[in-house]
Amino acid sequence: MASTMPCCIRPDAMMQRARFPHIIIIVWLQILLLPMAIAQGTGGIQIKSVSLSAAGSGYEIGADTEIVLNTTLEQALEKGIVLYFVTKFSLVDSRWYWLNEEVARGKLRVGLRYYALTRQYRLSHPSYAQSFHTLEEALQELSQLRNYPLTVKSELRQDVEYVASLRVWLDLTRMPKPFQVEALGSNAWNLSSDTLEWRMKLPLPSQPFHIERYP
Repeated sequence: MASTMPCCIRPDAMMQRARFPHIIIIVWLQILLLPMAIAQGTGGIQIKSVSLSAAGSGYEIGADTEIVLNTTLEQALEKGIVLYFVTKFSLVDSRWYWLNEEVARGKLRVGLRYYALTRQYRLSHPSYAQSFHTLEEALQELSQLRNYPLTVKSELRQDVEYVASLRVWLDLTRMPKPFQVEALGSNAWNLSSDTLEWRMKLPLPSQPFHIERYP
């Protein structure tokens, strides 16, 4: 049976010592305010859930997000600009957290492009590509990560508590230089989720780990 637990965004080390009622307040404020910002057309990325499960001799990550583009990014797509989105999961040994010793990672970059000739949107993964008739369909597929394998850098142990984190963002470094310069002075290009961070032990094959951030 999958286990479920509450989580919170911890922007600094002080938040790790916050009391439980404070965590509840922070989570509820984010639940209320972030969807409001997206509804106003400013665009944004929200992490809705994340899971980690044992697979063979390794582990796989899954995530559900909500990605909404603002007008500036939609216009960039119509001009033929490829938007690259990165999903990064990181696992750090909590005993060496202050050294940022990463023991496992999963990082995926996917390109989103619009072809005016065929009027289709295309997602380019590292090993395959998909085409869609509407932007909504493409973003829905882009927002779902399933069974993505982790790259293990150091030995993982079941009895060790790790610090896990997940973030999704628009990678501006892959865009043409003129657009990178334009993005430096505009918040419209700064599309990123908050960093979701929590402490955990590695799941057993029969007990995958699962977080519902927005039930």
